[in-house]
Amino acid sequence: MSQELITTIDAAWEDRANVSLTTQGPVRQAVDKALSLLDKGELRVAEPTGADGSGWQVNQWAKKAVLLSFRLNDNVMIDNGPGAGHWWDKVPSKFAGWDEAAFRAAGFRAVPGSFARAGSHIARNVILMPSFVNIGAFVDEGTMVDTWVTVGS
Repeated sequence: MSQELITTIDAAWEDRANVSLTTQGPVRQAVDKALSLLDKGELRVAEPTGADGSGWQVNQWAKKAVLLSFRLNDNVMIDNGPGAGHWWDKVPSKFAGWDEAAFRAAGFRAVPGSFARAGSHIARNVILMPSFVNIGAFVDEGTMVDTWVTVGS
């Protein structure tokens, strides 16, 4: 990750009282970039360390980016809730705007009742049963997220 991205997010975090829905420019761009990196699996909030992966490192700046996104984005109506209902949330579905080609390219299954927020990473060959994958979560290749499981926070 670029040091500029990390520095911008860390500085915005220290000044978070002044980060709001009207914030534009470098702060919003940095947070959006971090969420995009999380979504693609190029950044993780927590990642294994050591040759054997036995340790963990928390990337605090990535966690801060997720938290800042809640200050930057307002709740919006999200369609397609159960029973023709709606959700009222600040984070859209990871699958918003996806078509068959996007699902095929992603290479995982998402059965009815599964929900993943934008900013979560779902690797290839994952099976999402009816479950919830939160923003910032990383679901690695070949995982089955079983029924009623929550991944992240």
